[in-house]
Amino acid sequence: MSPIQFAAVAFVCIIASAIAGALLRSRLPEHHVSGDSKDVIKLSIALVATMSALVLALLFASTRTSFERTSGLVSRLTADISELDRVLKHYGPEAQPIRTALRAEIQPMIDSIWREEAANRGTGSDEAKTPEEEVLFMLQDLQPANSKQRALQARAIQVSSDLAQTQLALFAQPTDSISNTFLVVLILWLMFIFGIFSMTSPPNPTLFVVMALCILSASAAFYLILELGLPFGGLMQLSNEPLRNALK
Repeated sequence: MSPIQFAAVAFVCIIASAIAGALLRSRLPEHHVSGDSKDVIKLSIALVATMSALVLALLFASTRTSFERTSGLVSRLTADISELDRVLKHYGPEAQPIRTALRAEIQPMIDSIWREEAANRGTGSDEAKTPEEEVLFMLQDLQPANSKQRALQARAIQVSSDLAQTQLALFAQPTDSISNTFLVVLILWLMFIFGIFSMTSPPNPTLFVVMALCILSASAAFYLILELGLPFGGLMQLSNEPLRNALK
């Protein structure tokens, strides 16, 4: 289920609970929703509302931190590619084939990270060299003619290793880091809260509009949290343009 679909389902469920609460109020004796009973209900709702607010805040903070960490890895990957190309350029014309191989590696790398063509790429043989390994082997095969080239070769190998580690870290990012079960429980809490609000409040159009806007805001929070949990998909996905243009 996409984030927008999940948010829509959340909105419908919570608004339905609010309507059910309003209908239930007309069937309850007045003393059940007034006086001491109403005070106890308010305290119970305050507890659940506080827990819901804390959980929403923690979810948002967690997914935002994960999104920013992933964005940082993409920026580091772009910087490593640019740095490696710069070092190879200073090495001399002997490194030109490696620079060409590095440029050819970028598009498959983007496809792998953003999962754009994962279904169209074969798994390949276990013994086949990956593009990253090919570049590293080519770096190791360089024959430096002087101390400057030896230093540049060592630096290029180090940057290539850093690049591979960053890429592995990106591959390890989960495609969906948020448990739907956890979100469903949170929706049930909100259904309980707004259902009780409707049940203990006198029905009027103003109250219904305000509650509908609050429910819409809560549903938007679900949407935002789920979008932040998908850094390589959805409307808020990270752009691959910096990586695509790293060597242009």
